[in-house]
Amino acid sequence: MTSAGHAIIRSLEHHSIDRIYTVPGESFLDVLDGLHDSTIDTVVCRHEGGAAYMAEAEGKLTDVPGVAMVTRGPGAANAHVGLHTAWQDSTAMVLFVGLIPFEHREKEAFQEFDPKAWFATGAKRVMILDHPDRASELVAEAIFAARSGRPGPVVVGLPEDIIQREISPELHPQIPIATGGMTVSDWKELHNALLDSEKPLFVFGGNDWTQKAAADFTSWMEAHELPAGAEWRCEGTVPFTSKSYIGPLGYGRPEHSRQTLDEADLIVFVGTVPGDVITDGFTSRQDWDKRNFLVTIDPGLRGRSGPVTHQIVAKPDVFVRDLLRMDLPVKDSWRDWREKLRSQQIEFSTLPEARTSGQASMDSLMSHLVPRLPEDCMVTFGAGEHTNWAHRYFPTHGYARMISARNGSMGYSVPSAVAASLRHPERLVVSIAGDGEFLMNGQELATAAQYGATPLVIVADNREYGTIRTHQEHQYPGRVSGTQLHNPDFAGLARAYGGSGVRVENNEELPNALDAALSAVESGQFALIHLVVPQRQKAY
Repeated sequence: MTSAGHAIIRSLEHHSIDRIYTVPGESFLDVLDGLHDSTIDTVVCRHEGGAAYMAEAEGKLTDVPGVAMVTRGPGAANAHVGLHTAWQDSTAMVLFVGLIPFEHREKEAFQEFDPKAWFATGAKRVMILDHPDRASELVAEAIFAARSGRPGPVVVGLPEDIIQREISPELHPQIPIATGGMTVSDWKELHNALLDSEKPLFVFGGNDWTQKAAADFTSWMEAHELPAGAEWRCEGTVPFTSKSYIGPLGYGRPEHSRQTLDEADLIVFVGTVPGDVITDGFTSRQDWDKRNFLVTIDPGLRGRSGPVTHQIVAKPDVFVRDLLRMDLPVKDSWRDWREKLRSQQIEFSTLPEARTSGQASMDSLMSHLVPRLPEDCMVTFGAGEHTNWAHRYFPTHGYARMISARNGSMGYSVPSAVAASLRHPERLVVSIAGDGEFLMNGQELATAAQYGATPLVIVADNREYGTIRTHQEHQYPGRVSGTQLHNPDFAGLARAYGGSGVRVENNEELPNALDAALSAVESGQFALIHLVVPQRQKAY
């Protein structure tokens, strides 16, 4: 016999979960006890929002759901931001929430809340363990629900008394998921559409790829002289240096990228759909005479905007598997179209000349940083105008090398960097944060120090919520209100957390600061560069 709480941990092990992120609570002590002798690595975080973000990032970095565990009431409320990120980013994630004892329900007991009322509209499923014998089954169902179809978050409520009860130790088997694939008619439709097209474009996105599928997709695109653009914050699936890569297609994109969407006579969206970000607020690619093929396992096409010519119900890896059998004659028009788009991207992403004087700036940072980056580096960031420099210049050379929040969630940069560094300790993980965003979850640098994560965090300090200031100036010019900040010494804060920290105010200081920070990371310490930059600077 074993307790239901211990059975949950054994079931997670059975499903290849090797790390969980948590802020402990008395409501799930038996689960924490099960972790004591478990093979699962337990990462204790400093805020439930940070734990949820780390689990969400883990879901993007692996082929199993990220897992977080938090307590009832306030803990669950704090974790909600990570659920919303997982929902809009289509990330497989499971959030376990400790609950009040079963017999205390409906009495407004301490920290009582209704999980289904709170989470039902922002999670794929919300399940409550009301019978201890179903503990292993609910784990299997939760992981299946998170991974199947369009991935997303699942919530599992754990009543404090139920998880302590003794049950049979038998584990529920893993539930296989359907991956779809191209039917014969799908294959012929796409084949004929490509043959009829003079200016085709592939758009890739989502978190449901495999490394092999991304590499095979890139090879196929290059062999057929076809262009591929990235959904917002999905760069890397087709590498930055690939001759087929034509740049990002999300917020802040250059004008030529927007024109490309309307100029293409066929777009094949793989792993994503033409949502409001790609279509610039439902204004681009809206005419129903446009030809759009949508490759997604979600038959409901959630998030779609504009025309649909044909849907192929498939996850990216099986679509690519079937695509490899499609050997098409390369048209001169394809090659000319791809070369035009690629040349625009090369011009757009060419680093500016590094400045050696004047106030520190983001363009100079990138000019000094990028040449120092190893090819397998990764970048994480949350939300804000500081992210535009990463979109434009950061060289992503593989799937899941750019980890970000496509729901525009602030506070994501540091937790996701910690998760990425723990998952890939052999790689350099760079996190680019804004000053406002950093202080929403910067305390997770304490978690980095505790568990040996070694990201390089760059905090762009412009003393304001810059994105909101930009919108404000557009709609209420000259009336700055509610967007200005007074900041601490971020470098000193990093040192207090146990890392390396340096403050940079001038461009001439950047080379030495970067070398020192990278040296600290190499020696096993996280590093932070406090970059004091002007207000109102633009990446493009």
